[in-house]
Amino acid sequence: MECDKPSILTAADRAGFAVPAFNYSDIWELLSIAEAAIEERAPVYIAANMRVAETIGLEYLGAMGRTAYDLSGGRIFNHLDHSSSVELCKRAVDCGYLSVMIDASMCPLEENIEKTSAVVAYAHRYGVAVEAEIGRILGRNAEGAYLGEDYLVCVADAVRLARETGVDSLAVGIGTAHGFYRQEPNVNLQRLREVNDAVSIPLVLHGGTGVPAETVRSCIRNGIAKVNVGTQLHAVYLEELRRQLGGGPACSVSDIMNPIKAAIRPVVKDWIHICGAENRY
Repeated sequence: MECDKPSILTAADRAGFAVPAFNYSDIWELLSIAEAAIEERAPVYIAANMRVAETIGLEYLGAMGRTAYDLSGGRIFNHLDHSSSVELCKRAVDCGYLSVMIDASMCPLEENIEKTSAVVAYAHRYGVAVEAEIGRILGRNAEGAYLGEDYLVCVADAVRLARETGVDSLAVGIGTAHGFYRQEPNVNLQRLREVNDAVSIPLVLHGGTGVPAETVRSCIRNGIAKVNVGTQLHAVYLEELRRQLGGGPACSVSDIMNPIKAAIRPVVKDWIHICGAENRY
C-alpha cells in the first residue's frame, strides 16, 4: 500500500485537525464527496454502513473506493461504517477497503473485546485500519438504535478495549447521536478529556450533523481525530432530488444528478473547514 493508513488519524491528532468521514449511499453521493475533497486538498473518509454495503455489494464499493484513493493521490479512504459483523469486516478487507469499523458497543465488554480483536488480527495482516466503539451513539438509524440513558463511555472500559485489542481508533459515546437533533446536543467534553488522557489512540466523533462548529472544534482539541457526518448530506440529496423531479421532465439522469452533486459539495467543504482538514496534503 502506498500510504500507511493507520497513521492518517495519528497525524491529524498531532497536527490539531480531524479527518472528516462522510457517509454515502450511492455513486453520486460518493462523487460529490470525492470531488469536494480533491478541490480542498483534504484527506477524508468515504463511509458506507452495513445496509449500503449489503445492498450495493462490497465488491463494487471496494472498487469505487480504490479509484477514489488513486485519483486523490492516496488521501480518500474507503471505510466500512458501523458493522456489527466480524465476517462483513473481513469481507470488506478482502474487497480492498482501507478501513473498517467493528461496532460491538451493544455487547458486553468482553464480547466487544473478542470481536474487535478478531477484526484487528485479520485486518492488520493487510495494512487495514480498524475502528471500534465504546459507550453508545444515541439515536435510531440503519446501524441500529440506542435511546437509553447509560450512554457515556466508561474510561476504564475504553482503556481495556484499546489495550487488549490493538485497535487503531476508538469511537466514544459522549452525547452525540445519529440523525437530526431536536435540541442542541449535550456533548460531555469532560468525559472526552478523561478518555483522551487515558488512551494513546485517536478518538472518533459520530453523529456530527447538528453539532455546533465550535463544539466540534472543542472536541478536536480534546482528542477527536475523525468526525463522522451523514444525515446532513442525505437530507440535502433528497431535498434537491425532490426539487429536480418537481421541475418537469429531464433529458437524462445526469440532468437530475449533477445539480444534486452541486448541492452536496458545499456541505462537504463546510465540514472539511470545520475539521481544519483543508490543504493538508
